[in-house]
Amino acid sequence: MSSNLRPPLIGITTSLNEGEQRLDHAYVRSVEAAGGLPCIVPQLASEELSHAFADQLDGLIVTGGPAVIDGLIGVLPDDIDETDPIRVRSDKWMLQHFLSSDKPILGICYGMQLINALLGGTIFADVENQCDGVTTHSKSRGGTTHEVAVSAGSSLAASLGTGRVVVNTRHVQAIRDCGKGLIVSARAPDGVVEAVENDDGRIVGVQFHPEQLPDVGPRLFRQFVDLAGLAAERRLQ
Repeated sequence: MSSNLRPPLIGITTSLNEGEQRLDHAYVRSVEAAGGLPCIVPQLASEELSHAFADQLDGLIVTGGPAVIDGLIGVLPDDIDETDPIRVRSDKWMLQHFLSSDKPILGICYGMQLINALLGGTIFADVENQCDGVTTHSKSRGGTTHEVAVSAGSSLAASLGTGRVVVNTRHVQAIRDCGKGLIVSARAPDGVVEAVENDDGRIVGVQFHPEQLPDVGPRLFRQFVDLAGLAAERRLQ
C-alpha cells in the first residue's frame, strides 16, 4: 500500500444480543495489528444506507455467531440457536454488496457458512450427528483443537503454508456443498470442511477462529488487510 494512503478501512460485523451489538475485542486488535483500520458495521434498517456504508469500506469481516438456516440440511440441535434476524438481514446486505465488488471478504465460522449459503451452498445442521466418523468440533461439547490440512496452491496456503496447521474448533454446523465459485482449501482429518475460497482468493472463509490463534491468526489477517489495501489503491487509479 502506498505510504500516502490511509490504512485500509475494514468493516467488522457484530452479534446482536438483547438489542445490543456486541463484538469480541480480539477482532479489533487483530485488524489493527495487521495494519487495518477497524470499523464496526452498524445493523441498519435501510438496505440503501447499508450499501452506502459498505461503499466506504475496503474489506469486510463477517464474524462468528449462532446458526445459519439458509441452505440448511437437517434440524438444528438444541445447543445452537438461530441468529437474530436483524443481524442476518444486515450481514446479507453487506455481503451481497461486497460479493458484487472487487473488495475482499473474510468469513469466520458463521461468516463462512453465510457466504457459502448466499452463493447457493448447503450446510449440515449438526455435522457430528449427521456424518459418520466426524469428531466433536464444538467447544461446548468438549472440542478443543485439531489439525487442518491446507491445500497447496490455495490463497490460504499463501498465508498459513501448506500441510497441517493446528486450529481451534468452535462449530456444530459445517458445509456440505460449496456455493457457486467456492472451492475447499482446508479440511480437518475427519473430512469436515475447514476453509473455502474463490479462485482469486478475494473471498476466504474459515471455520476456525483466527482472532484467537496467536500463531495462525496474524498471518491470515495480514494477508486480508493487504488485499484490502490493494483494492483501495485500484479504486484511486
